[in-house]
Amino acid sequence: MQRGADLVCVALERSGVDVVFGYPGGACLPIYDALPDHPSVRHVLVRHEQGAAHMADGYARVAGRPGVCLVTSGPGATNLVTGLACAYMDSVPLVAITGQVATSLMGRDAFQETDVLGMVGPVTKHAFLPRTAAEIVPTIERAMHVARSGRPGPVVVDVPKDAQNASAAVPDPIVPIDTRSELPERQIEEAAALLERAERPLIIAGHGVRLARAHEDLRALAERIDAPVAMTLLGISGFPEDHELALGMLGMHGSAITNRAVNAADVILGVGLRFDDRVTGKIAAFAPHAKIIHVDIDATQIEKNVPTAVGVVADAREALRALAVRVERRSHPQWRKQVFARAKTQPRLEAFEASVELAPRPVIHAIREAAAEDAYFVADVGQHQMWAAQHLRFTHPDRFLTSGGLGTMGYALPAALGAQYARRDAQVWAIAGDGGVQMTLQELGTAMQEGLPVKVVVMNNGYLGMVRQWQQLFYDGRISQTPITSPDYVKIAEAYGVLGAVVEHRDELGPALARAARHDGPTLVDVRIERHANVWPIVPPGGANADLIEEPAR
Repeated sequence: MQRGADLVCVALERSGVDVVFGYPGGACLPIYDALPDHPSVRHVLVRHEQGAAHMADGYARVAGRPGVCLVTSGPGATNLVTGLACAYMDSVPLVAITGQVATSLMGRDAFQETDVLGMVGPVTKHAFLPRTAAEIVPTIERAMHVARSGRPGPVVVDVPKDAQNASAAVPDPIVPIDTRSELPERQIEEAAALLERAERPLIIAGHGVRLARAHEDLRALAERIDAPVAMTLLGISGFPEDHELALGMLGMHGSAITNRAVNAADVILGVGLRFDDRVTGKIAAFAPHAKIIHVDIDATQIEKNVPTAVGVVADAREALRALAVRVERRSHPQWRKQVFARAKTQPRLEAFEASVELAPRPVIHAIREAAAEDAYFVADVGQHQMWAAQHLRFTHPDRFLTSGGLGTMGYALPAALGAQYARRDAQVWAIAGDGGVQMTLQELGTAMQEGLPVKVVVMNNGYLGMVRQWQQLFYDGRISQTPITSPDYVKIAEAYGVLGAVVEHRDELGPALARAARHDGPTLVDVRIERHANVWPIVPPGGANADLIEEPAR
């Protein structure tokens, strides 16, 4: 017999969990009392529960298995919701264990009681409430399976305090049910036939390619049918950007080359994406000449947003492999020439970059140059996120993390710490704006306490930049509540024991980033970029991708 709190740890051990990101409180104290007796599960003390969810998220994206976070009831659980929603929108496997008041107090407005299951239902795959100690182990093991099976996502296990304190026998391990389904052969054949007849084929790679670890299968099929490959924001680093078929990102801030290629294609194979509004723009005008093949493991996504000629409900890797053996090798030299010749006609930004001290694109290039070739990059949300997506250039798989679906400011620093824990030997860079970084800056304390050498670059322009850009372009230039002041980041870094630096001139940039790259502890570099730089191109809200606005003449 073991105490329920110990059974929580047993379940984590049996599931192969090596780290838990959390914050203690009254309703989960028995679990924290048990943790020292289970040293194989390391605990990372965060500074805010939202940070715990984002760290588990970053860990999961890099490790390829569920990240785990542990918090108390009431405000501890409510602070997780943003991180859970972020993981849910981006299909990230995560298991959150929350303490709950005793079952005898539930529904009585007890101290720090919250209806966790009711609260998290819309932003999780499932939420469980084991009411007895005997239910704890099988429930957590089932939660781990649900989180990583099918379309991955977050799962919550809400454990009442009396269940933690009660005792039960350790049950036998659950044998997971194989939920994989056979490939839909008819749809695969129809998709293969469409690709073989295509004269202007194009592939759009989404996050599902990366989740399925289907990078090589995507490359093999693209080369076999000679199809350019565009990527969604979360698909970035799913296909090497130095490949001759790489088109880059499409959508609202995608390149003109990519959006125009999508507009001209006659067959589009979309793999592991939702065809959300940031990808499609005005749906009625999206890919008007193309028949769309949509491959996704989630059947609810097929036909959800765009008309589909063939829908294939399948794992991305299995579908790509099946298509590769069914299509003959094709060559489309004229199509490739049409697509990639446009690169020579794109507007150049050199004149603008020469006229200001620290333009965004050279800053991103300098970060890329200072970083290790196989470094991981975690972008926050805002202008810097788009500049990073456009200009970092990834050749190694799965090296770009960001909050895509929910667009969560404050994501970068804690997610980078989770990524660093998953790969202690790797170099991890967090790129944030001066707005987003102030939402989770306290996690520098976690970085220092845990010795996580994350490199934080703040692209500081004194604005909530993306919102300011929209106000400038679409709200008659009325700037309302978007200028934002920053603290002295170097002093804050030093207060946490973190190496800090400020860059105000271009000749300071390279040396500061190189020093950060060499430093064996966490660092923060405050880069004072051009205040009024905008992200280009941009598709106006409600507009078609083909109508994107490019860098205006200066």
